[in-house]
Amino acid sequence: MTQNYPEFCPQSLIEPWWEEYSGDDYRPGRLIMAHLPHVDKIPYTLEVVGRKDPKEHQTARVRIKTFRIGEPPRKKDLPVSAMPLHEGEIFCVYRAKKRPAIIVSKGGTEVRDSLTRDMAKARTNPTILVAPSYGRNGKFTGEFSGRVRCIEYPQFLWEKLPIGGREESIIRFDHIQPVGRSTKTIEFTPYCLSEKAMEFVRQWVDWLFTGTMREESDLCRTRDLLMSLEGDTPSPE
Repeated sequence: MTQNYPEFCPQSLIEPWWEEYSGDDYRPGRLIMAHLPHVDKIPYTLEVVGRKDPKEHQTARVRIKTFRIGEPPRKKDLPVSAMPLHEGEIFCVYRAKKRPAIIVSKGGTEVRDSLTRDMAKARTNPTILVAPSYGRNGKFTGEFSGRVRCIEYPQFLWEKLPIGGREESIIRFDHIQPVGRSTKTIEFTPYCLSEKAMEFVRQWVDWLFTGTMREESDLCRTRDLLMSLEGDTPSPE
């Protein structure tokens, strides 16, 4: 498919970048929608401080407070069946928003049920790894967006998603996170990165993880070209 990308960005040098795709598999590069948490520097924690009614096991009084890593978990005054909490566990509270994300890994191989019969399902439930997208909406400066378009930072990829009209986005590879591998938690869009684009993204993620990039890689050559043209790069509108 043809996307209207500006001249100074990696997408304009790798064609095709996006392709239409209607499969129902968790293919790396697939563009999905999911409710993903905002990653704040300091999250909040929820404490159950007691039951609203001592005879009622389904409701409770709770308190939300700033999370501190060194603070020991507080034991509940009374058990609340609707909010089970095991030894050493806490409830963390995050804001979340439905946003686009790119699958970067479909996860590992599923484990046979016979091997996990005596284990908690959460230990082996399959997940995928996704990199979330954040729309600009006036929140990114033109200079910042221009630098991201030139691949200055390993954690940011500038993008114009095929589902978002003219709005530009930032893909955050440093926010790669697990999502349950289920259509109950994600929605497929009809778009997927091409194999050439996905290989480019793999090189990019490797750069973030290792701090280095191979000199002969497409990523390195593209970055060198765009960084050399940075002074001529027009700022996004």
